[in-house]
Amino acid sequence: MTEAEFRASLADAAPPAGISQALAGLWWDAKGDWAKSHECAQTQADTHGNALHAYLHRKEPDLANAAHWYRRAGRAMPTGSFEAEWEALLAENLR
Repeated sequence: MTEAEFRASLADAAPPAGISQALAGLWWDAKGDWAKSHECAQTQADTHGNALHAYLHRKEPDLANAAHWYRRAGRAMPTGSFEAEWEALLAENLR
């Protein structure tokens, strides 16, 4: 899936079939549904899922919980905007 295809899918009622749970979580976050995004993050127990989980808790904000998930993802907590982090996560997950 390309970035353009992913962004176009945001007009749909549900995420595209066959994408990872981390991508589905980013999709739900872009649609403003934190709870569904969090459910997706919880089901993907790898670096991508952990990074999404961290991002969501930073956004919540629950910084102590976010710090835990950033450590599990093997990265430092970003200090930039949520938008910039979302863009970076999207790019990572589309590779």
